Amino acid sequence: MTHLVTGDGTRLAYRDHPGPGPTVLLLHGLAGHLGEWDHLAGRLAASGCRVVSYDARGHGGSTRRPVSVSRAAHVADAVAVLRELDLAPAVVIGQSLGGHTAMLLAAEHPQLVRALVLVEAGPAGREAELPGTIAAWLDRWPVPFASLAEATAFLGHEAWARGLEERADGRWPRFDRDTLVGTAAELALDGYWPQWSRVRCPTLLVRGASGTRRDAEADEMRARRPETRAVVVPGAAHDVHLDQPEQLHVEIEKFLGESE
Repeated sequence: MTHLVTGDGTRLAYRDHPGPGPTVLLLHGLAGHLGEWDHLAGRLAASGCRVVSYDARGHGGSTRRPVSVSRAAHVADAVAVLRELDLAPAVVIGQSLGGHTAMLLAAEHPQLVRALVLVEAGPAGREAELPGTIAAWLDRWPVPFASLAEATAFLGHEAWARGLEERADGRWPRFDRDTLVGTAAELALDGYWPQWSRVRCPTLLVRGASGTRRDAEADEMRARRPETRAVVVPGAAHDVHLDQPEQLHVEIEKFLGESE
């Protein structure tokens, strides 16, 4: 694990899997951590890619209470990583909130993104209930978890449990609850369809068959950008990268092969 410091003083923890190329940047979702991508990162690195993943601000090994958790700050972090590590133009893959960041990055900095993969992510926004839903979800976590097994049973995947901090009294989240609720605030107010329409790079939209993204949103995304490739992964919910990692890798490799 290595760190870099962004323009506003936020420390970002990142992991760099070296390879001759192409370069891939992985962005995790809300309450997640870079370790969620270990399976996909390993598969992509084995095929020759250079793969970088990092803990988003407010998460994991990065600054827990950054000065800003705005959408713009998250995009600026991705820009900093791409430039500092000389990754651009990169294939940018993001899940959930990380996918939203990836979409905004591609819209605002097209020269940095060669191709875009959105996993259970889209531009809909305007979800007034979202911060309250996230707060209620986090408040239900029975922390501290007594063991890795207990955390895995509650959170649904060992990858999520491995992101917890182990202390003398058990395993705790490596984030601040109010910081995460604030991270979702802009999504409650704004939609991001203009940004989606500005994306010009090849794009793959991945949804889980039991995921949270609405059919209407995916249909509108393809109506505005008909060249977008879309797939629905059977046996997967919102965490497609954890529910069906092998199938996700197959879809990404196929997409990248067609995008060359």
